[in-house]
Amino acid sequence: MSGWVEQFGFKLGRAIRILRREPWTSMSTPAMSAEWDPAQASSNLGIFGLSEAQMAEREITATPIGELDLPTGEIIACDPLTTGMDWPVLSRRVKPGRYPVSLIEAQGRVAAAVLRFRPGTPVRWELATLPDQDTSTLKDDEIFGYSVDTGLGSFMDKTAMVLMSEQQDKLQAGQNYYDDVLAVEFAPNQDRFVMHHPVAGSPLNIAMFSSGWGDGIYPSFWGLNAAGEPLLLMTDFDVLENADDREGE
Repeated sequence: MSGWVEQFGFKLGRAIRILRREPWTSMSTPAMSAEWDPAQASSNLGIFGLSEAQMAEREITATPIGELDLPTGEIIACDPLTTGMDWPVLSRRVKPGRYPVSLIEAQGRVAAAVLRFRPGTPVRWELATLPDQDTSTLKDDEIFGYSVDTGLGSFMDKTAMVLMSEQQDKLQAGQNYYDDVLAVEFAPNQDRFVMHHPVAGSPLNIAMFSSGWGDGIYPSFWGLNAAGEPLLLMTDFDVLENADDREGE
C-alpha cells in the first residue's frame, strides 16, 4: 500500500485505578463487550486505512517530527513532566533502533502521536499495557491509559527517562523543566512538539507533544501485522471521532 500511511514516518529515511494515583490508570469509556475490543476504546484506529484524499477531505494531516532513539527497545509512554525513574515500561518491547515519530493533527490540535516500527497497515490492534496489567480485568466502563497533567504526552526509551530525571534534579530553586529548559525548544514548533535531548551531544532523545485538548487520561495502542509483530504504537488524544467522519456516527 502506498500513500500517507507508508510515507508518514518512513520518508524520513527508514523503509488507575481510581483509588490512588498510578502511572497508568483506568477510566470510564462507553460500555464494552465481555471480550474486550480495542476498537470500542478508540473509534480512530481505522485512520491508517484512509487514502491521502480521504485524509485531506477530513482535514487531517500527518506531520513527521523526527526519529526516536530506542537503545533498549523498552518504551515509556507518559506525561514527561510528571514522571520519574520508577516509571514502568510498556509490556511489549521492540528491536533496539531509531524509529520515526509522526503526529496526526486535526482541528488545530495534536489528535494522535505515532511511533512507527515497520511499514504497513495494521490488521489487528492491542491495548498498550504495563507488565502487571491485563485487559481481561477491566470492567465494561474502564480502559488503561496514562494520565496527563501538564498538557504533554511523550514516547521515550527507559534510559532517556534516567537522563531527564538527572537533569531535573540539577534545577535550582524556583526553576522548572518546562519554563527553563523545554519552552525555548517548543517555541519554533508553535508549542506542538519537540524531539528533546536531555543531555547535549547524547543521541538519547524524547518525543514530546501537545496532548490534544489538554489534560486527561489517554490510551495507547499497538498496531500489529498478521504475524503479530508491532508496526506502530499510537496514543489517541480524543480529538477525532470515527477518524473525523462524524456524520457516520
